[in-house]
Amino acid sequence: MSEIDAAEAERHKAKMAKRKAVQDAEVAGKTVAEKGLLIVNTGPGKGKTTAAFGLALRMLGYGRRVGVVQFIKGKWHTGEKDAFAAFGDQVAWHTMGEGFTWETQDLQRDIAAAQAAWGKAQELMADPTISLVVLDELNIALRYDYLDLEKVVAALKARREGLHVVVTGRNAKPALVEAADLVTEMGVTKHHFSAGVKAQQGIEF
Repeated sequence: MSEIDAAEAERHKAKMAKRKAVQDAEVAGKTVAEKGLLIVNTGPGKGKTTAAFGLALRMLGYGRRVGVVQFIKGKWHTGEKDAFAAFGDQVAWHTMGEGFTWETQDLQRDIAAAQAAWGKAQELMADPTISLVVLDELNIALRYDYLDLEKVVAALKARREGLHVVVTGRNAKPALVEAADLVTEMGVTKHHFSAGVKAQQGIEF
Protein backbone atom coordinates (compact mmCIF):
# COMPACT_ATOMS: atom_id res chain seq x y z
CA MET A 1 0.00 0.00 0.00
CA SER A 2 1.35 3.42 -0.97
CA GLU A 3 1.98 6.05 1.71
CA ILE A 4 -0.78 8.59 2.35
CA ASP A 5 0.41 12.18 2.18
CA ALA A 6 -0.71 14.82 4.65
CA ALA A 7 -3.05 16.58 2.19
CA GLU A 8 -4.87 13.34 1.33
CA ALA A 9 -5.20 12.46 5.01
CA GLU A 10 -6.67 15.89 5.75
CA ARG A 11 -9.18 15.60 2.89
CA HIS A 12 -10.27 12.23 4.20
CA LYS A 13 -10.63 13.58 7.73
CA ALA A 14 -12.78 16.49 6.53
CA LYS A 15 -14.94 14.18 4.41
CA MET A 16 -15.53 11.78 7.31
CA ALA A 17 -16.30 14.69 9.67
CA LYS A 18 -19.05 15.87 7.31
CA ARG A 19 -20.41 12.37 7.03
CA LYS A 20 -20.41 11.95 10.81
CA ALA A 21 -22.34 15.21 11.19
CA VAL A 22 -25.01 13.93 8.79
CA GLN A 23 -25.22 10.57 10.57
CA ASP A 24 -25.39 12.20 14.01
CA ALA A 25 -28.18 14.52 12.88
CA GLU A 26 -30.15 11.58 11.48
CA VAL A 27 -29.80 9.60 14.72
CA ALA A 28 -30.76 12.66 16.79
CA GLY A 29 -33.95 13.00 14.75
CA LYS A 30 -35.23 9.61 15.91
CA THR A 31 -37.57 10.19 18.83
CA VAL A 32 -39.03 6.70 19.46
CA ALA A 33 -36.76 4.99 22.00
CA GLU A 34 -38.17 1.47 21.72
CA LYS A 35 -40.99 -0.14 19.76
CA GLY A 36 -42.02 -3.72 19.20
CA LEU A 37 -41.46 -4.32 15.50
CA LEU A 38 -43.30 -6.41 12.95
CA ILE A 39 -40.59 -7.65 10.58
CA VAL A 40 -41.22 -9.47 7.30
CA ASN A 41 -38.51 -11.42 5.47
CA THR A 42 -39.80 -12.36 2.03
CA GLY A 43 -38.71 -12.74 -1.59
CA PRO A 44 -37.40 -15.59 -3.76
CA GLY A 45 -33.86 -15.52 -2.39
CA LYS A 46 -32.23 -17.70 0.24
CA GLY A 47 -31.80 -16.48 3.82
CA LYS A 48 -35.23 -15.46 5.11
CA THR A 49 -35.37 -17.92 7.98
CA THR A 50 -31.63 -17.67 8.55
CA ALA A 51 -31.94 -13.92 9.09
CA ALA A 52 -34.83 -14.43 11.51
CA PHE A 53 -32.79 -16.88 13.56
CA GLY A 54 -29.92 -14.41 13.60
CA LEU A 55 -32.23 -11.95 15.38
CA ALA A 56 -33.32 -14.73 17.73
CA LEU A 57 -29.69 -15.40 18.62
CA ARG A 58 -29.13 -11.70 19.25
CA MET A 59 -32.11 -11.59 21.63
CA LEU A 60 -30.83 -14.65 23.46
CA GLY A 61 -27.48 -12.94 23.84
CA TYR A 62 -29.24 -10.32 25.97
CA GLY A 63 -30.93 -12.97 28.09
CA ARG A 64 -34.37 -12.50 26.53
CA ARG A 65 -36.75 -15.34 25.69
CA VAL A 66 -37.64 -16.27 22.11
CA GLY A 67 -40.59 -18.18 20.65
CA VAL A 68 -40.50 -20.03 17.32
CA VAL A 69 -43.41 -21.52 15.38
CA GLN A 70 -42.67 -23.31 12.12
CA PHE A 71 -45.80 -23.37 9.96
CA ILE A 72 -44.75 -25.52 7.01
CA LYS A 73 -41.41 -27.11 7.76
CA GLY A 74 -41.51 -30.21 9.86
CA LYS A 75 -40.21 -33.31 8.13
CA TRP A 76 -36.54 -32.35 8.00
CA HIS A 77 -34.28 -32.51 11.03
CA THR A 78 -32.50 -29.14 11.25
CA GLY A 79 -29.28 -27.99 12.84
CA GLU A 80 -30.81 -24.76 14.08
CA LYS A 81 -33.39 -26.62 16.17
CA ASP A 82 -30.62 -28.56 17.87
CA ALA A 83 -28.55 -25.41 18.37
CA PHE A 84 -31.41 -23.49 19.98
CA ALA A 85 -32.18 -26.48 22.23
CA ALA A 86 -28.94 -25.65 24.04
CA PHE A 87 -30.65 -22.53 25.41
CA GLY A 88 -33.21 -24.64 27.26
CA ASP A 89 -36.31 -22.80 28.44
CA GLN A 90 -35.06 -19.54 26.90
CA VAL A 91 -36.44 -20.80 23.58
CA ALA A 92 -40.02 -22.03 23.11
CA TRP A 93 -39.72 -23.99 19.85
CA HIS A 94 -42.74 -25.48 18.08
CA THR A 95 -42.36 -27.25 14.73
CA MET A 96 -45.97 -27.71 13.64
CA GLY A 97 -45.79 -28.06 9.87
CA GLU A 98 -46.04 -31.36 8.05
CA GLY A 99 -44.08 -30.44 4.95
CA PHE A 100 -44.76 -28.30 1.93
CA THR A 101 -48.20 -28.54 0.33
CA TRP A 102 -46.86 -30.40 -2.71
CA GLU A 103 -45.61 -33.09 -0.30
CA THR A 104 -48.73 -33.54 1.82
CA GLN A 105 -51.22 -33.18 -1.07
CA ASP A 106 -53.97 -32.98 1.54
CA LEU A 107 -55.70 -29.59 1.74
CA GLN A 108 -57.76 -30.30 4.85
CA ARG A 109 -54.70 -31.57 6.71
CA ASP A 110 -52.64 -28.56 5.64
CA ILE A 111 -55.32 -26.13 6.83
CA ALA A 112 -55.66 -27.94 10.17
CA ALA A 113 -51.88 -27.86 10.71
CA ALA A 114 -51.70 -24.14 9.87
CA GLN A 115 -54.57 -23.31 12.22
CA ALA A 116 -52.96 -25.27 15.06
CA ALA A 117 -49.68 -23.45 14.43
CA TRP A 118 -51.44 -20.07 14.44
CA GLY A 119 -53.08 -20.97 17.76
CA LYS A 120 -49.64 -21.68 19.22
CA ALA A 121 -48.31 -18.43 17.73
CA GLN A 122 -51.04 -16.49 19.52
CA GLU A 123 -50.12 -18.19 22.80
CA LEU A 124 -46.48 -17.18 22.42
CA MET A 125 -47.38 -13.61 21.46
CA ALA A 126 -49.47 -13.34 24.62
CA ASP A 127 -46.65 -14.64 26.86
CA PRO A 128 -45.12 -11.58 28.59
CA THR A 129 -41.80 -13.39 29.15
CA ILE A 130 -41.12 -13.65 25.40
CA SER A 131 -39.47 -10.74 23.60
CA LEU A 132 -39.32 -12.10 20.05
CA VAL A 133 -41.57 -14.50 18.15
CA VAL A 134 -40.44 -16.02 14.85
CA LEU A 135 -43.32 -17.17 12.63
CA ASP A 136 -41.40 -19.23 10.12
CA GLU A 137 -43.12 -19.71 6.73
CA LEU A 138 -46.32 -18.00 7.88
CA ASN A 139 -46.30 -16.28 4.47
CA ILE A 140 -46.72 -19.67 2.78
CA ALA A 141 -49.75 -20.51 4.93
CA LEU A 142 -51.26 -17.12 4.05
CA ARG A 143 -50.43 -17.51 0.36
CA TYR A 144 -52.45 -20.73 0.14
CA ASP A 145 -55.31 -19.28 2.22
CA TYR A 146 -54.86 -21.78 5.05
CA LEU A 147 -55.52 -18.89 7.44
CA ASP A 148 -57.74 -15.81 7.36
CA LEU A 149 -55.43 -13.01 6.24
CA GLU A 150 -57.43 -10.19 7.81
CA LYS A 151 -57.57 -11.91 11.19
CA VAL A 152 -53.86 -12.71 11.16
CA VAL A 153 -52.85 -9.17 10.22
CA ALA A 154 -55.22 -7.71 12.82
CA ALA A 155 -53.73 -9.93 15.53
CA LEU A 156 -50.19 -9.01 14.54
CA LYS A 157 -51.03 -5.30 14.59
CA ALA A 158 -52.70 -5.70 18.00
CA ARG A 159 -49.74 -7.57 19.53
CA ARG A 160 -48.71 -6.49 23.01
CA GLU A 161 -46.48 -3.47 23.38
CA GLY A 162 -42.78 -4.17 23.05
CA LEU A 163 -43.12 -7.56 21.33
CA HIS A 164 -41.06 -8.13 18.19
CA VAL A 165 -42.43 -10.54 15.58
CA VAL A 166 -40.60 -11.85 12.51
CA VAL A 167 -42.60 -13.42 9.67
CA THR A 168 -40.76 -15.38 6.98
CA GLY A 169 -41.63 -16.94 3.64
CA ARG A 170 -42.01 -16.04 -0.02
CA ASN A 171 -44.84 -14.00 -1.49
CA ALA A 172 -45.78 -11.91 1.53
CA LYS A 173 -49.33 -10.60 1.14
CA PRO A 174 -49.62 -6.83 0.47
CA ALA A 175 -51.74 -6.36 3.61
CA LEU A 176 -48.97 -7.86 5.74
CA VAL A 177 -46.31 -5.77 4.01
CA GLU A 178 -48.40 -2.66 4.67
CA ALA A 179 -48.74 -3.52 8.37
CA ALA A 180 -45.04 -4.27 8.86
CA ASP A 181 -42.43 -1.91 10.27
CA LEU A 182 -39.57 -3.54 8.37
CA VAL A 183 -39.75 -5.55 5.15
CA THR A 184 -36.74 -7.16 3.51
CA GLU A 185 -37.03 -8.64 0.04
CA MET A 186 -34.44 -11.39 -0.45
CA GLY A 187 -33.44 -11.47 -4.10
CA VAL A 188 -31.72 -14.15 -6.14
CA THR A 189 -28.53 -13.27 -7.99
CA LYS A 190 -27.14 -16.79 -8.10
CA HIS A 191 -28.14 -20.05 -6.37
CA HIS A 192 -26.23 -23.33 -6.27
CA PHE A 193 -29.50 -25.30 -6.51
CA SER A 194 -29.79 -24.17 -10.14
CA ALA A 195 -26.44 -25.80 -10.81
CA GLY A 196 -27.68 -29.14 -9.50
CA VAL A 197 -26.35 -28.93 -5.94
CA LYS A 198 -28.63 -30.68 -3.46
CA ALA A 199 -29.66 -29.25 -0.08
CA GLN A 200 -26.74 -29.67 2.32
CA GLN A 201 -26.47 -30.19 6.05
CA GLY A 202 -25.40 -26.98 7.75
CA ILE A 203 -26.41 -24.83 4.76
CA GLU A 204 -30.07 -25.59 4.03
CA PHE A 205 -30.96 -27.56 7.17
